[in-house]
Amino acid sequence: MKKIVAAVLFFSLWVGTAGAQDGFRFGFQVSPSFNWFNTNDNQINGNGTNLGLRLGVMGENYFQDQYALTFGLGFAFNAGGTLRHTQGGDFWGNSELNNVEEYHQLPADVNLKYSLQYIEIPIGFKMRTQEFGYLRFFAELPIFTLGILTQAKGDIERPNEEAVEDLDIKKDVNFITLSWGLGGGVEYSIGENTSLVAGLSFQNSFIDVTKDKNARKFVYDESSGAVISEEPEDSKGNLSGITLRIGVMF
Repeated sequence: MKKIVAAVLFFSLWVGTAGAQDGFRFGFQVSPSFNWFNTNDNQINGNGTNLGLRLGVMGENYFQDQYALTFGLGFAFNAGGTLRHTQGGDFWGNSELNNVEEYHQLPADVNLKYSLQYIEIPIGFKMRTQEFGYLRFFAELPIFTLGILTQAKGDIERPNEEAVEDLDIKKDVNFITLSWGLGGGVEYSIGENTSLVAGLSFQNSFIDVTKDKNARKFVYDESSGAVISEEPEDSKGNLSGITLRIGVMF
């Protein structure tokens, strides 16, 4: 963790030094986000959102007054969401789950909540209007983001059972995620080179966030409802989010 913080501080110092160059701006963001999961399996459905937070530094390199390449480095806290499984099974088969065997034999209609933390490296293209008074409007598209997993916690909510919280599920989440997005907003000038930034952005991963190796789902007898066999659970889990971007650029 200390190395990660040192990397962010180094990046902040670098963009601050680069900010002296013509056409280059840097800044910081503190942005709340709403995140959720969806899958390609109609028996595994999103069933709740996470309120998260994005912190980090941002850079903009303007090759013309209204066009720039953007990049950054930051943290995404409490990304994820909740997935409801209509079939029972063992969905976190790679994790020890506090060495409790029953957590690997989950019933139907169980909710699994993911709370994930990433280092994020976004790269994008920005267009902005000319200044109207103190305002400029902007759009960013596309935005591609590399996410590096640093922490993964999970909660199990079984029907008629007390929830189990803060299980270590890092082995059941892929280490790298890639996402695309778009956004837009407004800049409000408060000084010669300083602007407040507010806007909205959407982000969606295009590779599987969940690691399905060793995950299994139960197959039931239609008449008795008893478990008669197991089969691999290989759904693709995508992470989506909307971020309320709040920042300052220099």
